[in-house]
Amino acid sequence: MTKTLKRITIAEVETLQKISIETFSDTFKDQNSAQDLADYLKTAYDLNKLTAELNDPNSQFYFVYLDDQLAGYLKVNLNESQSEQVAPNALEIERIYIRSAFKRHGLGRFLFQEALKLAQAKNCSSIWLGVWEKNYPALAFYEKMGFIQHGSHSFFMGTDEQTDLIMIKKI
Repeated sequence: MTKTLKRITIAEVETLQKISIETFSDTFKDQNSAQDLADYLKTAYDLNKLTAELNDPNSQFYFVYLDDQLAGYLKVNLNESQSEQVAPNALEIERIYIRSAFKRHGLGRFLFQEALKLAQAKNCSSIWLGVWEKNYPALAFYEKMGFIQHGSHSFFMGTDEQTDLIMIKKI
């Protein structure tokens, strides 16, 4: 199985929106109310918001393909585009989203390794991310990749305040 990475362009914003909604919904729909999920999806993956993020020079999006089939995507942030300042000289992995049919094919590891390469190319000293405290498969994956918990912050799913764990890895 061949894994390939492609930088996402503005022309692909609608595809980015669709895969964002699909993957986020598949992952979190069973643990959240339909209304909170709908409210979150409406704002988080608005086309204007995604377009602005794609135009941000400190954010990068990449589609990942498995045997030429769109399987997911990666979003990373540098500098002031990070969702918060966790560590100096760091790269944030904001999203590793894999479509359900493509999970368990090593794509999460592949995207993490690509993010690590980007961080090393920018001479970053650490890489970090936020992950919902109840997303046990993701927590196990990030711990396996060498991340350690560094703190936490609030994340709002609609009106529901949840806790994201901040995890960091020195590089």
